[in-house]
Amino acid sequence: MGKGRLEAFSDGVIAIIITIMVLEIKVPHGTDLAALRPLIPIFLSYVLSFIYIGIYWNNHHHLLQSIRHVNGRILWANLHLLFWLSLIPFVTGWMGENQFASIPAALYGTVLMLNAIAYFILTRTLISHHGNDSTLAIAVGKDFKGKVSVVIYAVAIALAFVNSWLACALYILVAVMWLIPDRRIEKTLTS
Repeated sequence: MGKGRLEAFSDGVIAIIITIMVLEIKVPHGTDLAALRPLIPIFLSYVLSFIYIGIYWNNHHHLLQSIRHVNGRILWANLHLLFWLSLIPFVTGWMGENQFASIPAALYGTVLMLNAIAYFILTRTLISHHGNDSTLAIAVGKDFKGKVSVVIYAVAIALAFVNSWLACALYILVAVMWLIPDRRIEKTLTS
């Protein structure tokens, strides 16, 4: 089957996720700048999560550009990824509302790690369907960055119980790693 419906559905879910996150930021009742102060941790967690959603959207787009068609296994692997992405608004809000406390920060990292694992599963399912000599398989290679990300998340989750701010710094580190454009798929498609 074609990939168009998968792309459209995924884009719609991601748009809803971003909408839910922004709607969780409540408007303060005061009229001075001091009324915004309690929103700072909420806004910071929103910015980090928005960046993560953007990274997943961008990479998901590149994944789907490198394939021709999908099957039932791919649809389920994609839904698996969308499930974990859909939990980002909850953990974002909980972490922000509780000023990056240990347990919310650890759960935030757990959801990020499960997103990374789900993305890995989707990638492997796509490669399995299209073959080890496919454009995607060649572009992804050993996926060093993806594997390192999961390890950093695991360290950050444990670290959240010692110092949640250092855990969040590791979450930011992974986001920065993925913000640096990964041109593997684009290079392979144009070769």
